[in-house]
Amino acid sequence: MSGTIKDVVWITGASSGIGRALALRMARGGYRVAATARRAGELEALAREADGLVVPVVADTTDAASLKAAVAHIEETLGPIGIAVFCAGTYQALMGAELTAAKARPLFELNFMGTVNSLEAVLPGMMRRERGRIAMVASLAGYFGLPTSAVYGASKAALINMAEALRPDLARHGIAVQIVNPGFVRTPLTDKNEFPMPFLMETADAAEAFYRGLHSRRFEISFPRRFSLLLRLLQMLPYRLSLALTRLTVPKDKPGINRTA
Repeated sequence: MSGTIKDVVWITGASSGIGRALALRMARGGYRVAATARRAGELEALAREADGLVVPVVADTTDAASLKAAVAHIEETLGPIGIAVFCAGTYQALMGAELTAAKARPLFELNFMGTVNSLEAVLPGMMRRERGRIAMVASLAGYFGLPTSAVYGASKAALINMAEALRPDLARHGIAVQIVNPGFVRTPLTDKNEFPMPFLMETADAAEAFYRGLHSRRFEISFPRRFSLLLRLLQMLPYRLSLALTRLTVPKDKPGINRTA
């Protein structure tokens, strides 16, 4: 991994789910962790659980100015950010009859543009120092278009594509880029799902897989492995077969709407 155990780690979307669990795991691993999210109360609770080893920094990833201020604060108080992990995101199940620009825009604003805003805030410093590591959280749903995930999956596919493009570019500046593609992980978000979730992982197990991946040279960190392999297989099938299979997963009833914090 780029850097040492004294690296400063910045994690967005850290108030719940995988981001929160990873913040705790990184703190246990000896890193100085700055945790960002919109909810101050949840971040303060995280800091208490981590015995002060996680520093709360409130900011909104859809607000580029607040992120730049957050990065400036982190680097003034903790030191240069060596590892940036962008976990902030949301999910909304949408059937074709429900699809509107008004519903699609917030997902792209948070899932994709929120990550672009985060990159804009942290990249200049990393490029000046010619060192760093950036991990962007997408999803296994970005592999292939799945029913109810037309917008969510598209936003995650956009992140995968962006990471692929940035990896060789930023490597010239000493910055490693990784894409993180989780499957179903037990979080407050997935707790609201009313459909079967294959290979559901516990949050602590997902954070451990994430942590190990950050200490590797792999471009992609994906988990659970079996679900990742199944969706990769779906990608490789001819459309007449893959679309026939995904058609079987179209829900008969209108899905609910779930959001992250």
